[in-house]
Amino acid sequence: MITKNAFEIKRYEFNADLLYSINSNHYVNGLWPLVYIISNESTKEAYVGETTDAISRMSNHLKNDIKSKLTAIHLITSDKFNKSATLDIESNLIKYLSGDGQFKLLNANIGLANHTYYQKSEVYWDIFQTIWRELRPEGIAKKTLDQINNSDLFKYSPYKSLTPEQKISIIEIIKSLLDEPTKSIVVEGGAGTGKTILAIYLFKILSSDIADFNFKEFGKEEAELIELVNKLKTVYPSPKMALVVPMSSFRTTLQKVFKNIRGLSAKMVIGPAEVANSEYDILIVDESHRLRKRVNLGAYFGAFDKANEKLGLDKMNTNELDWIVVQGKKKIFFYDENQSIKPSDVDKSAFENLKSKQETTIKTLKSQFRVKGGNGYVAYVDQLLNCSFKKTDPIFEVKDYEFLIFESLQEMIEKIKSRDAEFGLSRLVAGYSWEWVSKNKDEHDILIDGIKLKWNSVSMDWVNSENSINEVGCIHTTQGYDLNFTGVIFGNEISYDKAQNQIVIKKENYFDTLGKQSIKNPDELKAYIINIYKTIMLRGIRGTYVYVCDEHLRAYLKERIKNTTIEKTIKILPLNEVKPYVNCVPLYDLWAAAGAFSDSQTVSDFEWIALPEQYQANSDYFVCKVQGDSMNKKIPNNSWCLFKKDPGGSREGKIVLVEHHNIHDVDFGSGYTVKMYHSEKEIDQDGHWSHQSIVLKPLSDRSDYSDIVLHQDDLTSLKVVGVFVAVLE
Repeated sequence: MITKNAFEIKRYEFNADLLYSINSNHYVNGLWPLVYIISNESTKEAYVGETTDAISRMSNHLKNDIKSKLTAIHLITSDKFNKSATLDIESNLIKYLSGDGQFKLLNANIGLANHTYYQKSEVYWDIFQTIWRELRPEGIAKKTLDQINNSDLFKYSPYKSLTPEQKISIIEIIKSLLDEPTKSIVVEGGAGTGKTILAIYLFKILSSDIADFNFKEFGKEEAELIELVNKLKTVYPSPKMALVVPMSSFRTTLQKVFKNIRGLSAKMVIGPAEVANSEYDILIVDESHRLRKRVNLGAYFGAFDKANEKLGLDKMNTNELDWIVVQGKKKIFFYDENQSIKPSDVDKSAFENLKSKQETTIKTLKSQFRVKGGNGYVAYVDQLLNCSFKKTDPIFEVKDYEFLIFESLQEMIEKIKSRDAEFGLSRLVAGYSWEWVSKNKDEHDILIDGIKLKWNSVSMDWVNSENSINEVGCIHTTQGYDLNFTGVIFGNEISYDKAQNQIVIKKENYFDTLGKQSIKNPDELKAYIINIYKTIMLRGIRGTYVYVCDEHLRAYLKERIKNTTIEKTIKILPLNEVKPYVNCVPLYDLWAAAGAFSDSQTVSDFEWIALPEQYQANSDYFVCKVQGDSMNKKIPNNSWCLFKKDPGGSREGKIVLVEHHNIHDVDFGSGYTVKMYHSEKEIDQDGHWSHQSIVLKPLSDRSDYSDIVLHQDDLTSLKVVGVFVAVLE
């Protein structure tokens, strides 16, 4: 384990006295590689850098018109640092501070990233994690790394390393932007190939000073890219540009992302109808397959017709794709024909016509960027839904991806909640096979085997909404978003004909009214519904679970998806097999826990649990059974949970097991409770902080659980026994 002593974080005022103040620092004098964060708490701006010559670098920063307005600097130093390590820590700090959202970074981009060096994963990632924990009480960082990894601000940040394919694509797109005859660029790529990341990265390049960029991550293409970007900025020194996003929910999400990135603004992310208001130098269209034509538009008919009127176009014979072609001098379309899901989507033939023009350049993204199952999983889903397997083809199974079919919906729901507690962002998603009756009244929409469920209660940013773990999302609230695990419910609108070996659609069971009106050809509806299931099956980064309502489709999919009956993960070992912390960890009973966490106990004092293979037993781990509903949004009642002994540092926002003589929790027994930790702090004039109170918060869908508040006088008796790791069963 890496301790705080492996490095030092020291704060200085960032002003004219800085050079004198840091001159006595051993690492500064010795020209050691170090990392620094300069910030301004008032303006919420920060800059991250690394150097071996801190005096010279700080002198330059103090002379810089922008950076000189920053007010404080934190030097991060260690005798374990080398140049590669500081470059990597710098990159990670830029990446995670951007995702944290507390400061807007003055850095133009991430610079060096993804380079390999000695002990990178064995030592320096642990050091970075510990540095991050120490930066939180310093006020530089706010969220945990796990919270940031699951945030949209992090996922769609331009401060990210690009894949080799994406780097080549950036170069090719810039070349096309510089090519005068080229008017449109169509970038084709399936779900999860990183199209949105490329779009935002391009915006950041065009809105930042090239002097602040570091393109070393492009390797041998670095010189070429610098030359191209210089030319691009000469042609477009201050381009009028916008990111067009057809889906309102995803558009709102990206507006929040742009708002938190220096040089970008929420106003740069617009809907298709707004394109009619102005001409643009560059228009970038994400999710182009969801651009619309004048079919089944509902309340949007009025805005659609008004936009055509502004542009002087015939509303009956034009679509949103036409608006963009007219209004943009250069257009970049990120497109996937397999994610078109409604008859209101622009026809594939319109894009084929665009691609056939001499003034259009076509690029292709092939590498799967989201799903850990890789391109193999994507191809398998395509074969699965198009019934194109041979009898000899094996069932898809890879080590890093869970693809399972469930016999019991209840078991799948419990598994999704367990995964959400462990990784976050795990959700149920279904085909549109049930009416949405709960929209205007307090009723359930979905009834399956006695289980009552509701559709998503909000349409904007549903995957991140408070109660989403207890609801079911649809294609309209999940398309464009990443999840860690997806529980896909195949409804009664989709079945299987064994004799014909093909998917069949039951139109009467499909309840997306605007999704089926005007469709006369049943094959067209089938194509849309298959695209819907294909799209939601490619949301899960770590895994996809499947439950099927229709018995014929269930029988077919069970032949092609690994079946699970939820193998029991808890195994209590007999004493003769126990090798403490080698093949097992102790089980503590919270109802009889007096003294249970004492180091003086013997092997026979408690039972020993063998952990699932993804966890390696060690002396920091222990297992408890968590009872009651006070944490049921994260931990189902009667769950066996893995905890890790409290490592110290910030516990803000973590689920913890605590001991205190004033706690009387009916769920857990006298003196103990499992709750989410929140600290109210006070900072004195010298910048030192102390706890004023600790609030232990339930995470329950029941309203009869209250916060447990421990004030300053109570805190000396508070003991954080462990930090929640995962639900095991």
